[in-house]
Amino acid sequence: MSDQVQLVPNNSLITKTPEEGRQLAVKMARLIIKVTQPDAEIREKLRPEYAEDAGLLIAVGQTVATEFATIAAANNYWR
Repeated sequence: MSDQVQLVPNNSLITKTPEEGRQLAVKMARLIIKVTQPDAEIREKLRPEYAEDAGLLIAVGQTVATEFATIAAANNYWR
């Protein structure tokens, strides 16, 4: 891949609040899709297919949840 994608924005999982952590998790999940399929045109073409597939939408949610769990742990669960 010619363009290097930074998978952990700002090189840090530390966030001030759980809401910021959740937003970071969504961003990181989107970045992994970009790395997996770097062609923006193909991603656009595929979007309608997964937008109407409940199983694929659940998989996206699971990916975000996994990222969020990692971020929460890195932030000591915001204690």
